[in-house]
Amino acid sequence: MNRNYSIALLPGDGIGPDVTAEAVKALRAVEDRHGSTLFSFEELSVGAGEYLRSGNPLPEPTFERLKDFDAILLGAMGLPDVRRPDGTEMTPQIELRERLDLYCGLRPIRLYRPEHSPLSPVDGRPLIDMLLIRENCEGLFFARHQKVDPAADEVRDVMRVSRASSERLFHSAFQQARKRRKHCTLVDKANVLPSMAFFRRIFDEIAREYPDVETNRIYVDAAALYLVQRPDRFDVLVTENMFGDILSDLMAGLIGGMGMAPSADIGPKYAVFQPSHGTAPDIAGKGIANPVATILSAGMMLDWLGLPEQGAWIWNAVEAAFHDPSNKTKDLGGDTSTTAMGDTIAALVRTV
Repeated sequence: MNRNYSIALLPGDGIGPDVTAEAVKALRAVEDRHGSTLFSFEELSVGAGEYLRSGNPLPEPTFERLKDFDAILLGAMGLPDVRRPDGTEMTPQIELRERLDLYCGLRPIRLYRPEHSPLSPVDGRPLIDMLLIRENCEGLFFARHQKVDPAADEVRDVMRVSRASSERLFHSAFQQARKRRKHCTLVDKANVLPSMAFFRRIFDEIAREYPDVETNRIYVDAAALYLVQRPDRFDVLVTENMFGDILSDLMAGLIGGMGMAPSADIGPKYAVFQPSHGTAPDIAGKGIANPVATILSAGMMLDWLGLPEQGAWIWNAVEAAFHDPSNKTKDLGGDTSTTAMGDTIAALVRTV
């Protein structure tokens, strides 16, 4: 393997630069173990800070430049006090999903230590190991571009569900299920919303093409209940954009918080890898942010780049780090610093 992979770094705002630095550290450790240079990094400015500098959180030249890279590693974007004239926050990460057609949002959720979770173990079995797949480019988020009169007495958001987007999403979900435990659960609200009934009908059609994968269908409110009661029943869950946005946070809470939840936004040609968490400006620069989600996102990036062995080095290193119960950042109830956690994982990348 002699190829060098170009990686765009978008550290962004708040704790984004803190955790992105630790992910790069893990990737450099991958290079050390491999014995050669694999990655070239270029940092680009995107986010609320860039909006304050230039008036655009995602400048057009930067967006076009991103298309030249093999993959994009993102920290976090947006600040609660930096808003557009209409009152909404900066969300260039959503713009990237839409403009690069990153329709498939992968949100793996895994519990490394029982004490990280507010739940109790079930009969000694692994409690939580599942993958949420979120449609990224339409659903209820489709309405976000509408222009609203500030003086309006009523505002309506329209949920868009198309056959083409749903079909490709479900194919991705079933293909992921085949790599795991061969079970796929559709999460919808088909008992109330016609768009969700349509969504389910397409799911049923695609499911027939994967007879080896067991399926289930659950309404989103029931899914929230079952995720808390028996998360071990789930393998792959697939759902609409807004439902996925909400449930992925709930699922992260089951394993210790957002600092433990990586993600990948994948399209036909491009992909962005980032932690599921936000910018947490109140702890930015304090050295207490949990970098694990970003480091695991880097591992997902390696899988997507066709480096599964190297990606496994990162996943195995994170698991090995948590074999020591003292390795826990503040969000997990400990005092391990951001850099110390990154150092520990990087050292393990080289050896486990």
